[in-house]
Formats: sequence, structure tokens, C-alpha cells
Amino acid sequence: MPHGFGHVAYIMFLNPYFSSQESKFRFTRRQASHFAKKVAGDYNPIHDEDNKRFCVPGDLLFAVLLKQEGISQKMRFDFSGMVSDDVLLHIEKRSEEESAVVNDAGKEFLHLNRSGETTHNAEFIEHMVTKYVQFSGKNFPHILVPLMKEKQMMINCQRPLVIYESMEVEFERLDLIHPEIEYTGATFDVEGKRGLVTLNFTFKEEGIVIGRGVKRMVASGLKPYNQDDIDNLVTRFNTLKEAFISEYCSA
Repeated sequence: MPHGFGHVAYIMFLNPYFSSQESKFRFTRRQASHFAKKVAGDYNPIHDEDNKRFCVPGDLLFAVLLKQEGISQKMRFDFSGMVSDDVLLHIEKRSEEESAVVNDAGKEFLHLNRSGETTHNAEFIEHMVTKYVQFSGKNFPHILVPLMKEKQMMINCQRPLVIYESMEVEFERLDLIHPEIEYTGATFDVEGKRGLVTLNFTFKEEGIVIGRGVKRMVASGLKPYNQDDIDNLVTRFNTLKEAFISEYCSA
């Protein structure tokens, strides 16, 4: 695929989920919420359009950042604040190895450190963004519920809050086509009412491991595990998911 054509295709892939003006961009509640649900399969209530504590998914910030900066062999993303709707943002390039998503006042929301070779292959970037956010969106209930049950500690089911803290990836090479992401295990470290969830995964091309990644999330307001409360939360999650799919994705 010629580079120019791929670049246009990639921009079109993200176009429904952010608005841009010159070098700046912003997200409406609907854009961010639809990205979470349609692309990532993430039904975290904090991304619902009508949630008072609404915030833009970290994976959407990550996607827009990669669109501009490309993918490097080694990258670390640190999330340092929640973005609400209609906040005007831009990418501040501080050096070849360092960039950040900031608002007009200079407040930082996402920080990128990178090293090694970099690719701007649009087809590869779109594939990686899509695969990663789909993997990332499956944290609940598939991964988090068994971890909470094992530790006998759980999030507040009435006001569930799990925040993206950081993510690291490293590729052995970048001449890749369509690598797949494979989950390889997770840990849940609890300290009082706060817990750190660490997810590990690999990137595979034709069955061969060509990269690795780690995602970390912070769960706050932890309380003793209660199966009935968890079951109720999972039921609510599945009901919201089915309703959204029925309304927007079945046509």
C-alpha cells in the first residue's frame, strides 16, 4: 500500500472519534464514548455520555498520539490526568525521544518516552491501535473479576473506578504486517484501599513472539469481596453492552 493512501485511510479510521482544528484536537462525550464501546469494547461507566465523572478513554489519547508520532521499538506511556469533554489538546514534542499530550495551560495528560527505530506505516499503526485497544477493553470482567476474587478485595461496585496508569511496549523489529496480541497473565497488588493491576501480553507474528507489553491500572476505593455485588455489577455491564450493541451496531 502506498504510504500516502495508507495515511489517509488511517486518519479516516479515527475521524469519527475526535475533532481537530489546525494542530489541536478535542473530544465530545459522544465521540469518546463511542470509541470506548465500538472500537475497544470498553463499557466502563466512566466513559458513558451522561456520567457526571465522565472522562475520555486513555486508549483514545494513546491512539491519537500514535497517529502523529508513529510506533517505535520501545515506548512507555504514562497517564497523569483525566481528560473531560471538549478540552482543547495538542501534542508537545519535547525531543526525538519525548512527547506529551497537553492542554493550552500546559497541563500534561499523557507522556511518551521512546527509543529505537520508528515506523509511520499507516496500515501497521491502525492494526496495532485496533488490536491493542480491543485487548485493553477486555479488562473487565474477563481479567479483573478473577483477580479480585483471588485477593478477596473488589472495587466499589456502585461507583467503579479503575484508572489507566501506564503502558510499556517493546518490539524486536518493526517490519511487521498484522501481529496479534496474546494475554500472558496478570497480578493484583493490594495496599489498603488501593490496588495496582498489572497486565502482561506479547505480540506475535505468524506464531513467533516479536514483542512484549505491560499495562498498569490503579483501582481505588477497594473493599472486601462480595460475590453478589460483583455478579450485579457484571449483569449491569452486560446489560449496557447489549443495549448499546442493539442500538448502534446491529444496523
